[in-house]
Amino acid sequence: MDRNELGAQEYAALIGAAPEQALAEVARRSPQMYEAVVGGAFGGALAHAELGRAAREIATVAITATLGGAERQLASHTRAALHNGVAPSELLALAEHVSVYAGFPRALNALTVIDEVLTEQGVARPVPLRRITVRDHETVVAQRGESGPAVVLVHALGLDWRMWEAVMEELAVGRRVFAYDIRGHGAAAGSPSPFTMADAGADLIAVLDALGLDRAHVVGLSYGGGIAQTAAVAHPERFESLALLATTDYPFDAFESRARSGEVDGMEAQVVPSLTRWFTPAALAVNGWSVRYARERVLRGNPADWAAAWRAFIGLDVQGRLAEFPSPVLVLAGTADASTTPAIMSGIAERIPGATYRELPGTPHMQTLEQPALVAAALTEFLPL
Repeated sequence: MDRNELGAQEYAALIGAAPEQALAEVARRSPQMYEAVVGGAFGGALAHAELGRAAREIATVAITATLGGAERQLASHTRAALHNGVAPSELLALAEHVSVYAGFPRALNALTVIDEVLTEQGVARPVPLRRITVRDHETVVAQRGESGPAVVLVHALGLDWRMWEAVMEELAVGRRVFAYDIRGHGAAAGSPSPFTMADAGADLIAVLDALGLDRAHVVGLSYGGGIAQTAAVAHPERFESLALLATTDYPFDAFESRARSGEVDGMEAQVVPSLTRWFTPAALAVNGWSVRYARERVLRGNPADWAAAWRAFIGLDVQGRLAEFPSPVLVLAGTADASTTPAIMSGIAERIPGATYRELPGTPHMQTLEQPALVAAALTEFLPL
């Protein structure tokens, strides 16, 4: 394979289109320039494997944004970044990053181009956020949808509201969908601790109050499911329904060791045991946005917040206490979940008379991150309009 053939191959892989079509006008104007671009650049330095294709496109978007006056090329490489698995949220964050090093004029121009490409690709604009006070701390709430029944989403330990982002848009068709950062996580990092599951459940009720919701459909995943159950036991009158995803109704023996490991070994040591519990090997191998997001959230976590959350989880006390729960309940298990297995999840359903039990095929613990379409479909079917 000569440099021109290699360059054509690499161009198609990076840009997502064959160069003879994408650069046809360049070839007509100057065959030499066409060869310099395809054989010289894409068949040369850009074909080297030391930098992955996604990393190259992130770098190229940053460089063209910083240069200014290269909006056409910036748009092309924004599309190429998406083609190579860079997430829309990462591209928007890149524009913010450029503002620090190249100034706001360049960053704002880049943001305009990136937004135009994302709109062209059918990507929804970022979820609006608002800051609220929840008892003894502040947090943020994301909202999709302006009318219809209210749905409140409660996230897993170690993550933040963004673990729901991939399902929020579909759920928001005919509904108002809210997701907030729980105590000690995301925008609520460093909130008062120690705390109990009763505190976390009271926080959920306080979120409903802050949003002006007398009642809501509440969905909790993993630790969020523990919080949702705790609040449902204390305040069943505030729930239109309850959906429990990949969770438990009793504490595991491992909770204290996970708390202690965060304190003693630090957050880097939590990455492997967490991600290998949360995702399938295939998802880890692909290393898509969901895995990158989860890894960063764990790495950036505060050991004190991490330990406080696990120790609160030890106090989970809901088993058998939802037997008289008056509203509909969905229990959603993943067949590939090694943490809260189908056996654990079906046990929860058996202890809540009338609960609907479903299994998602091939789905691991972090259901919304690896199989958002399956989760959104199951919740859409369960939640009324």
